Amino acid sequence: MKATEKPQQAAPLVELPKGREVVLRVVPMPSDANYTGDIFGGWIMSQVDIAGGVVAHQRARGRAATVAVNAFTFKKPVYVTDIVSFYAEVVRVGTTSITVEVKVFAERGWHTPNPGETVLVTDAVLTYVALDAQGRKRPVPKE
Repeated sequence: MKATEKPQQAAPLVELPKGREVVLRVVPMPSDANYTGDIFGGWIMSQVDIAGGVVAHQRARGRAATVAVNAFTFKKPVYVTDIVSFYAEVVRVGTTSITVEVKVFAERGWHTPNPGETVLVTDAVLTYVALDAQGRKRPVPKE
């Protein structure tokens, strides 16, 4: 390090959520990245919708469809070779709707400055609606 350079501050350590089950875990491929190696936001959004949909389907005890993306915040980039973990939980149940919060963490891959570091990369809240076999809204069953 040169005398005029400031040392980089280490990012605060983040741990994967304890006591919560990971809904989806994937490693993005080069085809999911732009020319600089950052994973496309649309790819992350797609995976978030899949993870949220798994939880909504379980709570609805059947078919559920995305009706709204209430909030979506990209906090840090995701790179090829990161292990990306999606944690989702139901935060509200209405008559026919289920609101799900999804938190996305990246365990940095071998090519990054801090391999093995875990960072929160995305927060999202989505709303799903329970559907019957004909695709019409139906009540969400009581727990």
